[in-house]
Amino acid sequence: MRSSIVAIATATGVASISIIRVSGSASYDIAQRLSHKQDITPRYAHLTSLYNSQNELIDRAIMIYFTSPNSFTGEDIVEFQCHGGLVVAQEIVDTITSYGVRLAMAGEFSKRAFLNGKIDLTEAEAISKLIEAKSVDAVKILAKQMRGELREFVEDSRDSLLKSLAYSEVMIDYAQEDIPTDIMDSITSQLDSLINQIDNIVETTHRRRGLIEGFRVAIIGKPNVGKSSMLNALLSYDRAIVSDIAGTTRDTIEEPIRIGSHIIKLVDTAGIRDSSDTIEKIGIERSISSIREADVVVVLFDNSSAFDDEDAKILSLVEGLEDKHILVALNKSDLATLFDKSILDTYEVLEVSAKHSFVKLTDRLKELFDNIGEGDELMLISSRQTEAVKSAKVSILEAREPLVNGELEFFSYHLQEAIKYISSISKPYDSEEILDKMFSEFCLGK
Repeated sequence: MRSSIVAIATATGVASISIIRVSGSASYDIAQRLSHKQDITPRYAHLTSLYNSQNELIDRAIMIYFTSPNSFTGEDIVEFQCHGGLVVAQEIVDTITSYGVRLAMAGEFSKRAFLNGKIDLTEAEAISKLIEAKSVDAVKILAKQMRGELREFVEDSRDSLLKSLAYSEVMIDYAQEDIPTDIMDSITSQLDSLINQIDNIVETTHRRRGLIEGFRVAIIGKPNVGKSSMLNALLSYDRAIVSDIAGTTRDTIEEPIRIGSHIIKLVDTAGIRDSSDTIEKIGIERSISSIREADVVVVLFDNSSAFDDEDAKILSLVEGLEDKHILVALNKSDLATLFDKSILDTYEVLEVSAKHSFVKLTDRLKELFDNIGEGDELMLISSRQTEAVKSAKVSILEAREPLVNGELEFFSYHLQEAIKYISSISKPYDSEEILDKMFSEFCLGK
């Protein structure tokens, strides 16, 4: 029998309300001890006083009791909604643990829900990601996954593979006979269709991953074009040091900012130029690295200066980056124009001013992120899910040659591997140790 567990389910700090959650067979007893109530109606919000083990009043709070299996974990659960703060919730937890209930490990409530069949792994991961959602679009995507959209794909894919495997197993029993052409065509068609589905899902996931993880926007340019000024203007406070001295910014600076309904990570980089200064060179290397990691690269040029060799080097860094969204911004557009705009004919150019107006840039970023968020394509929300479908595809491709050559035992082996990988997205065959590692990434109380 599992021990009962307790944790604070809300964020630490000062707030109006804190929620303490207890799960396990001791839940009803804990509710009685803290509230001094003998009869507790399930699924009813009781306004009650809560007492510690010395019968001293802790707080007046809401208490709700849920009976198994009608709860999040599938076990008996009691929740206490007390006044928020650094002391009250902790005293309630200390009182509960004094009665023999242990503190929950990170993610243990969700793990119990999974083990009790209340949720599958796709729903568990969606819950985890929903807590950290970086955009309204991310919330919509995760809500669909919580409703079972990805689980349906897994089940349909598994059924298709099992059907092909069943054909193979039957034909193994008739190894002396040729495989009927119609069966071969049917199996090949099913496998090709699944491979295409996997390719589309992986491509969509790569293209839209910023909706879940948060988009990274890197601002690059030569020294003194106004990168740090632009960062400060977008943040509405002086985060980066600004001066007329070239090379003032020696390292990348990352700050979150809201653009429309999206939380993005804005990255200010060191000015890129040839430098003999060791520290500055390290900063420049990190600037170049930030280009590879970014979803959107804002290339900043100085409208009041002529195009030079350093500008040419900046432009060469983004040429051919087909997997990135490149926006070119001409800063200091309020000053006399010396920059030859014709050089940028192949790029989308926005005229901005860090001192006066950068609305064109923020509006274009919002439009870009909103366009990425459009559509109802199925996507994966974790590297675990992505690796699982990629591995399933590899196994399916490895099964193709044995199928063509009539080596059905090898075909069946590879197909069973594909089934294992695709099934692991929602209900893996892995040991409990793997589950411990996965659910340990969750927050406490969830």
